Amino acid sequence: MNTNKLVLAADVDAQKLDTLLAAGNWKEADYETARIILKIAKREKEGVLGLEDIKNFPIEILLMIDQLWVKYSNGHFGFSIQRQIYQSLGGTQKDYQKTWQAFCEQIGWRQAGKWLNYKDIDCNLTAPKAHLPSRAWGCIVAWWWVVQWNEAILARIYLLSHPDL
Repeated sequence: MNTNKLVLAADVDAQKLDTLLAAGNWKEADYETARIILKIAKREKEGVLGLEDIKNFPIEILLMIDQLWVKYSNGHFGFSIQRQIYQSLGGTQKDYQKTWQAFCEQIGWRQAGKWLNYKDIDCNLTAPKAHLPSRAWGCIVAWWWVVQWNEAILARIYLLSHPDL
């Protein structure tokens, strides 16, 4: 029996995420982070979280996931690192449009005024600070992203403005 199992919720453990991050397998860890978050939020079918999903998501689970990212990347990746950068740019939940674009440019999700496809995301420690995790909130999603883009952005803004993160 493994007494060191990293359990996030009743039916979700983070051992795979811990292993991927410890090995520096950033892209797979990004997918695993998204899988865990979507499973806990019961949004696996939709593949994206909305604002209400984020508002109702247990902050203690986000903090545990964030701590793993920060620990294994030596402070290069993580939600709290993203929050620091977003807020350093003056980001809040209100009037976020310009700040959001500047934030995405700074962390490398947007380059030369164009949004990157997920396949073009740099998943290693040479990526800009706070570049990952990127997939967890549907900010870089499938072809139907236009329909859910604003909701995903609002969800991410809410997270980046969360006082406990």
